[in-house]
Amino acid sequence: MLALHDLGVLITRPSQQAAPLCRLFEAEGAVVTRFPAVDIRPLAGGRAGVAPDGAPGDFDLIIFSSANAVRYGTALLEERRDLPLAAIGPATARALNQAGYRVSVRPDAGFDSESLLSHPQLVSVAGHRVLLVKGQGGRELLEQELMRRGASVTLAEVYRRECPAPTAGQLAALEARFERREIQVITATSAEIGHNLLALASPALRRHFDAVHWVVPGARVTDSLREGGLAAPLLRASSAEDQDLVSAVVRWRSSVSGA
Repeated sequence: MLALHDLGVLITRPSQQAAPLCRLFEAEGAVVTRFPAVDIRPLAGGRAGVAPDGAPGDFDLIIFSSANAVRYGTALLEERRDLPLAAIGPATARALNQAGYRVSVRPDAGFDSESLLSHPQLVSVAGHRVLLVKGQGGRELLEQELMRRGASVTLAEVYRRECPAPTAGQLAALEARFERREIQVITATSAEIGHNLLALASPALRRHFDAVHWVVPGARVTDSLREGGLAAPLLRASSAEDQDLVSAVVRWRSSVSGA
């Protein structure tokens, strides 16, 4: 029998990013339900925040903060393959590689701003020009710390994240699945996704959300959801990578089944 046979899993990644995670869960026997808890929209023009003299070759380092930054921001590179590029984590590095670009700086471990900032090549950046390709808003730690270290940082905000607006029928259908106990695990790969789910929930859905397990990456997401009032048991994945999320659920399922 497959490790996650008949386990119901709610996949909350954005629509355009959910398929690989769904396939991995289904390969282990899970029954997946898609319910995107964040929408990703490109920003018009794709060069917001870039100075008029900000040609890609003028920067000492170009940092991509997410796979979505790669998806919507590689046009800024003007197809140049000789640029020094940094990725915040493995998924971002993989997206750059798949787009035909070589990553020269990435964390040895981890997948967040703190991990990238610990890289030796980012320790001494005084006088360097850095282009940070990112989504609108979000954490400012990377930008602020690089500036504190003496770098000149230019932002290119190429997409925005929005809380979805599901219909009453979609919410009712999701609530019905919980009522039938068809969902036992919820994925939340970021604090924003988790908080969007909580904000969208009716009182009945919120009670269901607290009664099932959530799989989350890292302490920062865990702490944020607890501060938001989530009481559900949390399964800690080692990262937001698809395989790490599935592995965390497989370990939990094995422990409760006695396998």
